[in-house]
Amino acid sequence: MNILIVAAHPDDEILGVGGTVARHVENGDEVYALILGEGQTSRFDKREDAGTEIVGRLHDDTRQAAKVLGIRQVFFEDFPDNRFDSVALLEIVKAVERRVRELAPQIIYTHHGGDLNVDHQRTSQAVLTATRPMKGQSVKEIYAFETVSSTEWNFAYGDAQFAPNVFVKLTKEQFVKKVRAMEAYKTELCQYPHPRSLEMLEAVARRWGGVCGGSYVEAFEAVRILRE
Repeated sequence: MNILIVAAHPDDEILGVGGTVARHVENGDEVYALILGEGQTSRFDKREDAGTEIVGRLHDDTRQAAKVLGIRQVFFEDFPDNRFDSVALLEIVKAVERRVRELAPQIIYTHHGGDLNVDHQRTSQAVLTATRPMKGQSVKEIYAFETVSSTEWNFAYGDAQFAPNVFVKLTKEQFVKKVRAMEAYKTELCQYPHPRSLEMLEAVARRWGGVCGGSYVEAFEAVRILRE
């Protein structure tokens, strides 16, 4: 199968679905990643203050992380970091549609729509819009992942809360690949107790493991599954 990860920022693809990617690759699936935002410029007063070399280094980290997991190819867009709400949703939708047409994925993994981060919210909206279940649509399954330091910080209730109903058990080797991939992100990895730390990645994987009887688990919400 062709699998597409649609993420807002570099490292989201690892935080949310890194271990499951390793599992897909081991099963012979072709995995691709689409990163919609450049992922750096919100850390500066003005977007233009961030030099192209900063974004370039981050993209190099993304490619290295992809190599660790066996992702076949990473595609980058250049939407402004933490400013997706300043861009017409249609532009983001079209960026997703282009890759869906090109790759014809059967499964997409993307952000949970209730995340605190506005870029994650817009990414979720764009994916659902770009993959409307019309005749000829290749995408049969869409799963929402959690992104630590965004999903849990929304302190959401009701429909906005991340409520996983799909659990993927990982081998220790698959989880280690996720950790090694995250280590490639030199500017994004943080020290414990920050959620984007290696210790917290393990804590989250073991937390979901405790829910469903596994040592390391990634959790997802099934957004849409079409059976024909």
